[in-house]
Amino acid sequence: MLRTVIICLSLCLGTPGVGQAQVQARDTAPPAVLVADDLYITSDRVLVASGNVEAFQGTTRISARAIRYDQRTGKLIIDGPITLRDGDEVVILASAAELDPGLQSGLLRGARLVLNRQLQLAAVQINRVEGRYSQLYKTAVTSCRVCDDGRPPLWQIRAKRVVHDQEARQLYFDQAQFRIGRVPVFYIPRLRLPDPTLKRATGVLIPSLRTTSQLGTGLKLPYFIKLGDHRDLTLTPYLSGKTRTLEFRYRQAFVRGDIRILGAVTRDDLRPDGVRGYVFAEGRFDLPRDFKLTFDLETVSDDAYLTTYSYSEKDRLDSELRLSRTRRDEYMRASLINYTSLRPDEVNAEQPTIIADGVYEARYFPARIGGELRLAVLAHSHYRYSDADIAGRDVNRMNVELDWLRAMTLPGGLRAEATLGGSFDLFNVSQDSSFPETHTQVSPDSAVALRYPLVRHGADGVSQMIEPVVQLGWTDNGRADIPNEESTRVEFDEGNLLSLSRFPRPDRRERGAVVAYGVNWSRFDPTGWDAHLTIGQVFRRSADTSFTTTSGLSGTTSDVLVAGQVKTGNGWALTARTTFNEGFDFSKAEVRGGWIGPRAQVSGSYLWLTEDLAEDRAKSISEITLDGAFKVNRFWTARADWRFDLADNRAATAGIGLEYVNECVTVDLSVDRRYTSSTSVEPSTNLGFTIGLRGFSARNGTESYTRSCGK
Repeated sequence: MLRTVIICLSLCLGTPGVGQAQVQARDTAPPAVLVADDLYITSDRVLVASGNVEAFQGTTRISARAIRYDQRTGKLIIDGPITLRDGDEVVILASAAELDPGLQSGLLRGARLVLNRQLQLAAVQINRVEGRYSQLYKTAVTSCRVCDDGRPPLWQIRAKRVVHDQEARQLYFDQAQFRIGRVPVFYIPRLRLPDPTLKRATGVLIPSLRTTSQLGTGLKLPYFIKLGDHRDLTLTPYLSGKTRTLEFRYRQAFVRGDIRILGAVTRDDLRPDGVRGYVFAEGRFDLPRDFKLTFDLETVSDDAYLTTYSYSEKDRLDSELRLSRTRRDEYMRASLINYTSLRPDEVNAEQPTIIADGVYEARYFPARIGGELRLAVLAHSHYRYSDADIAGRDVNRMNVELDWLRAMTLPGGLRAEATLGGSFDLFNVSQDSSFPETHTQVSPDSAVALRYPLVRHGADGVSQMIEPVVQLGWTDNGRADIPNEESTRVEFDEGNLLSLSRFPRPDRRERGAVVAYGVNWSRFDPTGWDAHLTIGQVFRRSADTSFTTTSGLSGTTSDVLVAGQVKTGNGWALTARTTFNEGFDFSKAEVRGGWIGPRAQVSGSYLWLTEDLAEDRAKSISEITLDGAFKVNRFWTARADWRFDLADNRAATAGIGLEYVNECVTVDLSVDRRYTSSTSVEPSTNLGFTIGLRGFSARNGTESYTRSCGK
């Protein structure tokens, strides 16, 4: 049967009725369109459409079994089941309805309003007003799956009346009652909540319950304040028997940047004599000519505050203002940094507290001589507040480095890389009578490296490469008499095996003739099994006393470096690195790995460092960490983490958590224990408990958590 289309109902029926006149009065309102299988007009001029009936007006679309239009009353009388859609986010289901021809106002009986496919509002009747307001009477609101077996949803809000403002995207409740199952929990005369289509709205966020051995049991109740389209403030009172804390978070977005400020203000029984608190702030801005300005600020009232309230595990705070620019052949950065130590064994006045640091690097490609020319200008200054001799030492330096690099492929596939250059260094040392105040030095350097990559391809698609490498390098023997302020910790790894200097900062450079050799091996499998291995060692003519014993580089012969990575096609990944001497005595070792599967993931690490007084390590460090998560089913996820100090034979931290998520609720339970202690921090246990109602946020993706009525 051909379907019949009627465009502008008033044209087909002659003189418009009252409802039609109202619709036509809106100059911007598009005409209503009716589509049906059967269409006829009765003797009393009632238009009847039946069979797969659909009506359209703007973004509003309605489907029904039959629609009757009575010109005398100007109403559409609709027989259900009815589905009314207003855009992509509002759906109304009803058994019967009376609407105006524009589908914007009217009455729906036995109706259910669904917002953003999450929140359902079932009511005896719904009054639609001008397409903006929906008034629901005797309403039950929930985002839980509602089955026909008579069982109530997990939670619901019962209200005498609910008004949905579609334009403001708000829900207003009169005489609201919150129920868990059939049990009333609390009563609220008036309640306003955002509907799930609104991304940001002023109101209460999900509360959480927290119990600690130091602060007791307390409640956190965050309140979100929308200050505009581009900024907001969240205030979170945290109250327990031992603390009165107000947490805050401020965010603001600009056209070319953003800022974020976190903090808290506290009065508690642990330190009743004063106010405690912290502030962490960060921001970034894009400036003209590709420059970027970033800053971060970190400050706290006392050493134990961050750990006691679980805001951060940091034991050194750094605040930085940075201006930088990165281009293909140029990089520049200027930073001003302030450090504050929270460690009980460090005196801040004797630590480098204020640091200024600048870098300029550029690459040039001279056509006449070929290769690449690299220029680097480095500036650094650090200041200690102490005025004591030696303990208050301040250092300023400037370094200019210029190197020419050339790489070429020789006959037979041998790869050669040559470096020729030098550096000029200027140092100024003050408040240290054991060193002269001013130092200058010029250090020419050169290096030649040879690589011979050999590649084999298998019939199964597996490729292997083995690459022997050797480098001969030389740097001027002279070294200025300056303190080692910045290069006290040296890492020997596969990344700097062929470096001219393995010191991390330019206040130290390796001197004399140095030979480094190694072998790189790699295997690539199209099924996902990849492996890499590096073995190397360094020989030098004379020992460098600035290298510590556990660096692996002391003496004229370094320890043997072994480093490797393995990645499998079924989710495993492993990275390991170690150094050992000719007697197979290991000075350091680390292993990191993890596995990611369809239902579980686990990661862990092991670290071993022998004692070394030159690195302020009076005893060995041996530590293992593990953390993982297991998805029990669609709804339950368990997680755990553990850090164990093997040297002291005791746990450092441990934690477990359990999370339940379905289409209408999120429950999170966690228990964490910190065993370590110091003069400012005590061992503590934290218990966290959070329940969140889903359906009042703009987030989607709950379909995978939707329960079946058969279960």
